[in-house]
Amino acid sequence: MSFLSADPYGTGTPVTGRFLHHLNPLAKVAAVVPAWVALLFTRDVLTPLVLLLLGMLLLLVGARLRPTLLVALLVGVPVVVLVMAVSFGFWTDASRVADRTVLFSIGAFGYTAGALAVGFATSLRLTALVVLALVGGLTTTGPDLARALVAQLRIPYRIGYTAVAAYRFVPRFGAELTLIRQAQRVRGVAPGRGPIAAFRRAFAAVVPLLASSIRHADRMALAMESRAFGAHATRTERTPSRWRVRDTVFTLAGWAATAAVYVLVPR
Repeated sequence: MSFLSADPYGTGTPVTGRFLHHLNPLAKVAAVVPAWVALLFTRDVLTPLVLLLLGMLLLLVGARLRPTLLVALLVGVPVVVLVMAVSFGFWTDASRVADRTVLFSIGAFGYTAGALAVGFATSLRLTALVVLALVGGLTTTGPDLARALVAQLRIPYRIGYTAVAAYRFVPRFGAELTLIRQAQRVRGVAPGRGPIAAFRRAFAAVVPLLASSIRHADRMALAMESRAFGAHATRTERTPSRWRVRDTVFTLAGWAATAAVYVLVPR
């Protein structure tokens, strides 16, 4: 296995027919910010439900989803909403809800319809926040977001490049850990099965992984120093991040959709 991970500055294979992958990362964040704010001030069920459905529709139409993610979106999200709604209903004070119709009882405890409605409102709000965050999270890489922050928001490139370097660490650590585990199996380190043996193998990999990370960080620091990192106020980009007309259109469309939902949906 090679320690060389994919270049985060590379353009990669273009995703045809999925427009979310071709938008500026900041546009995908800015488009859903008003929806996040609106969800913080809503207590009804319909508003977060509509925003949740819009977010799911946007992901289905504009993002390339693996089969597992597609199943999680279409099946997992409704299940999570239902489980969270019932769970939050148990924590709701029944004396403070309008509808006190008892749906079922457990001993002296009565589960009311009003508590279930409050649970649904809360679970839908939380789930809508997560799904809207996935609009950018599933279609944007970390290095792309870092470049956009430097280019559009004028974040100091020292901070942006530090984030890129951190993302480069992740695949390398994965490759290092795989090799360490393979070497442990060859040498018979912590053999056996069960949680105790697994814990011993994981603990035995900590020291070599830490030593490898220190060596890698030292080499990266020397490489950045040799390239005069931080010596100038700005640096050139191999693949610069640009804000195009389509990014403005998408952002304004997201704001308009949020305003329409917040104004037209009855509460």
